Amino acid sequence: MSFAPEIEARLRADSAEIISRYPSGHARSAMLPMLHLVQSVDGYVSPDGIALIAEILGVSRAEVSAVATFYTQYKRHPNGDYLVGVCTNALCAVMGGDDIWDAVSERLGVGSDETSESGRITLERIECNAACDYAPVVMVNWEFFDNQSPQSALALVEDIEAGRPVRPTRGAEVAPTFKEVERTLAGFLDGHENEGPSAGEPSLLGLRLAAAKGWTEPVAVDSPSDQGDITEGGEQA
Repeated sequence: MSFAPEIEARLRADSAEIISRYPSGHARSAMLPMLHLVQSVDGYVSPDGIALIAEILGVSRAEVSAVATFYTQYKRHPNGDYLVGVCTNALCAVMGGDDIWDAVSERLGVGSDETSESGRITLERIECNAACDYAPVVMVNWEFFDNQSPQSALALVEDIEAGRPVRPTRGAEVAPTFKEVERTLAGFLDGHENEGPSAGEPSLLGLRLAAAKGWTEPVAVDSPSDQGDITEGGEQA
């Protein structure tokens, strides 16, 4: 099955815009955002999407598949409306991530990379959400839900399953659907890029302490003989 004519026309037009952002002769560099573009339509990297990207870029389907299977953000089977990622690595696990995973997995009746019966949620076990200062963290379509507990995470998935909007701790005011955020990742702004804080107090605390104490980074030097003595504030004696 191929794309409907109007959808294919839109994909080709959007792909041309993406390719135009790269230097002439380097169209293949547009493959990553084009894969996100396909997911914004199909909800995963579909065979039709692979074929279209290969044709537009003048590469083989195998080359497109090789890229799509390397990165975990590209899905090889249909994804739910919301991708819920629970971090169970290191600090998040110590702070309760494993308990959150167990509670959410039991409630939805699915394991990692599996989709709930309703089709609303695909659950994913995440190695690290890069937000250790807010552990334990849950992400919904890569929007942060910080300082979670089993109870708050269960309430979160209940809201998603019921079709209620969910509001991230940071970022967009309301978490977008998987297809919506995939179009954003393809490089097309959705109008929500300036909503919400991007960094909270825990992330900025070290910067504030450094400013209050007058700490600066060490001065760059050309050779060991030029180093001299470095003071606590990073100045050369």
